[in-house]
Amino acid sequence: MLIHSTRPKHAFQPTALRKFSIVPNETTDADVEIDSLDGLMHLVGAVASYPSRTEIVHEDEAGDRLYKVVSGTVCTYKILSDGRRQIGSFYLPGDVFGLEFLEGHNLAAETITNVKVLVMKKSALAALVKKSSAAASELFQLTARELTRAQNRVLLLSSKSAQERVVGFLFEMSKRSSGTGNRLELPMSRQDIADYLGLTIETVSRTLWALEHSGAIEISSRRRITFRDLSRLMRLQQ
Repeated sequence: MLIHSTRPKHAFQPTALRKFSIVPNETTDADVEIDSLDGLMHLVGAVASYPSRTEIVHEDEAGDRLYKVVSGTVCTYKILSDGRRQIGSFYLPGDVFGLEFLEGHNLAAETITNVKVLVMKKSALAALVKKSSAAASELFQLTARELTRAQNRVLLLSSKSAQERVVGFLFEMSKRSSGTGNRLELPMSRQDIADYLGLTIETVSRTLWALEHSGAIEISSRRRITFRDLSRLMRLQQ
């Protein structure tokens, strides 16, 4: 059984802010288009810095804020009734989380690495988005992409084998990350991957070893993977 370990929990609240570095946004008008969604986010947001393995958002906490990852990696998760942790998604630089249209967050959010996030109130952003059709369209597309990603993941967990899940995860992260060529740098641990794919850490490790043994990938370190045979990997994903 995978048990979620106890970690420091710091929500984005006034008392918690004293423990972390919060700095005003220093982005100038020359850096962003004010009519764009990103530009409006920078106008109403402030940058918060969190160390690794720190909870940013508690589950069921008031969902009145939106978060954009500036640097580092964040995951959202829920602790299941049997004590297992199920990771909902990973968020990389440029990704936005907290898009739920609910009074409270359905998932908690925790840093995987040292992280900087742009934090903004939804009400402040919404007031500006109403005045910009371009920004409103971007926000709609952002929400639609998040929904599509969630739907794809449900299909992955419900109908795929362990090998297909791991290979699909590698392709997903390769598309989303800024790796060089066929090299993939994974910021998350094997346990994080297991909790995301609904597998045990032993199954993830064994599957990665089998993929390396077959010549499909090369594991240079626990976080660095190189694709050696893309055609083989694509066949394994089907």
